[in-house]
Amino acid sequence: MKFRLLLSLVFFLGLGLFASSVSAATFSDIGNTHRAKAEVYFLSTGNIVKGSNDGYFYPDNLVTRAEAAAMIGRSLQLDGTQIATKFKDVGISSFASGYIQRAVEKKIISGYSDGTFKPEAPVTRGEMALLISRAFEYNATTTSSASDELMQRGIAQGMANGSFGEGLSIKRADFSVFLARAINSGLRVEGQSLIFPEKKYVNTNILNFRSGPSTLYPIVAKLSYSTPVDIAYRIGDWVYARTASGQEGFLHMDFLSDDLSGPIVPEPEPVDPLTEEVIVIDPGHGYPDNGASAYGIHEKDVVLATGLKLQNYFKKTPFNVQMTRTSDRKIELPDRMTFAKRVEGDLFISIHANSFDGSAHGTETYYYGIARTNPYVNESKALATYVQKRLLSAWGLSNRGVKHGDLHVLRENSMPAVLAELGFIDSKPENDKLRSAYWQDLAAKAIFLGTLDYYYHYEKKDVLKLYDIAGGKPSAKLH
Repeated sequence: MKFRLLLSLVFFLGLGLFASSVSAATFSDIGNTHRAKAEVYFLSTGNIVKGSNDGYFYPDNLVTRAEAAAMIGRSLQLDGTQIATKFKDVGISSFASGYIQRAVEKKIISGYSDGTFKPEAPVTRGEMALLISRAFEYNATTTSSASDELMQRGIAQGMANGSFGEGLSIKRADFSVFLARAINSGLRVEGQSLIFPEKKYVNTNILNFRSGPSTLYPIVAKLSYSTPVDIAYRIGDWVYARTASGQEGFLHMDFLSDDLSGPIVPEPEPVDPLTEEVIVIDPGHGYPDNGASAYGIHEKDVVLATGLKLQNYFKKTPFNVQMTRTSDRKIELPDRMTFAKRVEGDLFISIHANSFDGSAHGTETYYYGIARTNPYVNESKALATYVQKRLLSAWGLSNRGVKHGDLHVLRENSMPAVLAELGFIDSKPENDKLRSAYWQDLAAKAIFLGTLDYYYHYEKKDVLKLYDIAGGKPSAKLH
């Protein structure tokens, strides 16, 4: 998941500012000898490029126009929130809709005269060169001049036959190489000498000097107030700078001034890494699929009400919470998986109510225990265990256990995933709890606290202050 890939990627600073990164969770198809290793991992550290949920980068896949817009957008830190676009073939549900619309607004990329964007069309090497030129303000106006510009700057090299290959579709590895070199001059081959024509001064008490243009990159030094720096170029709101001692790296423009006549800018607030964690809540069923029914209530309504209450708890935290449904409509099982992957979920929590013949009782929580399809077996089991413990404490029902379940939303998922069966809807005492807003809230609070327990104990995340939201404390660590 994102934190597993990003937070584990570190730079060997002793080998220089732009040494290759090393990760405990690397892409399976980007090994130590891969030609694009340094560039791919540099971009991955900044969340500019991403691999698939199965741990592969697929370097030889062709880059689509949607992917190109997303990678360029992330490098400039454009707002990638999914929005409606001007293109009839790019809906709000497209993973790249926000990046596409905002890149169009900045005149980095454009659509076609028929009102389409053609998001799945492959990008050529020449088009890639022009996108980079526009994004980083090289001022080239044609694919040919843009290709020449990249060559001169040491960002790109020609083909074996001496041409640039402007009309050839570009692979993910090559796009990553060119984009990383455009961002990070330390990765470039021989080209124009880098010049630093602009002088600025640090205008905050302490300013982090980073190895890349975002707070996801390692800090390589801390600069004090009034430190002069020379600026070579800009990447969005960041600049590539050099100190008087010759150290080079990235600084945020908000904390640099032309002179020191103005007030000191407050130090930047640290970014909470929990904002990168996406939790997907999945209330089961939905009209016209009622799920289980008994005593005048339907499962679809009970689990939606509980899911919305759970969403409200998570909305009070830095977590990014996403719902597969927020209204009474059925979402097909494959579409639930598609949604979870599209929003780049880190946890998937499905909520259901059980039914048998009126004789069964209790609470149970499922995970998928075979790594062949969902590799996050240990994570899923840990999450299920913490959620189950909290539900038992909240509702006081009999313990039916934490179980392996061959269920679609668990088996076909690509992240830690659990399915909680709150109780039996055809058991009158449990039905009374399922229909009650009070008991629904207790179930939501229990799932919320169980999720915090998982992050606190299993993922070693700093979530202590979040327990106060639900009036709880960390549970004992489970083994």
